Amino acid sequence: MLDQQKKQRILIVTSVAVERDAVIAGIGEDERFTFLIGGVGPAAAAASTARALTEARYDLVVCAGICGGFVGRADVGSLVVASEIVCADLGAETPDGFHSVDELGFGSARVPVPDELAEQVEQAMLQAGLPIYRGQILTLSTVTGTAQTAQALAERMPGALAEAMEGYGVAIAAQASGVPVLEIRTVSNAIGPRDKSAWRIKDALEALQKGSAVLREVL
Repeated sequence: MLDQQKKQRILIVTSVAVERDAVIAGIGEDERFTFLIGGVGPAAAAASTARALTEARYDLVVCAGICGGFVGRADVGSLVVASEIVCADLGAETPDGFHSVDELGFGSARVPVPDELAEQVEQAMLQAGLPIYRGQILTLSTVTGTAQTAQALAERMPGALAEAMEGYGVAIAAQASGVPVLEIRTVSNAIGPRDKSAWRIKDALEALQKGSAVLREVL
């Protein structure tokens, strides 16, 4: 197992530099890991990840960063590991409500995460005493900013724990290259009205650093 770990090459994609720096601070010196700032949003993340995957061989792609958490599902300051990465706004608005591309028959807005991998990460975090949840992480091009849209999204996606802007883009690029993908994030704010005074970005970045230290040991 240890020999396999040493041989494994892992690409970690964050959207911005502060997230990357927090992950690097947690992982430390480890030649297995390559760090990429992929940009904000699914398109930038997909393009950056796809390019990186054509330039070198990787055994795993990890999308990492901070996120918003659904109230009552993922607490601020906690970690979330994806069981599935879902592009929640990829589809069509109809008189009957939102229909995903899956329902429309135009592909899939969902990318699975290997169950064994997600469980290993979850258990390692729990053993390290870190609060962590496992469930769907949503990707949206426009993040939620009102109580009304938060409630509608929570009702439409009952298995979702958190939302961010890059996971699906990273996941689609990894899937196209035949590489497994993992998404792990820390919750900086509750999903809903944009109250910046309540955001705990510093705490979320510190949690991301702690989680990354554990991630190094489990991958």
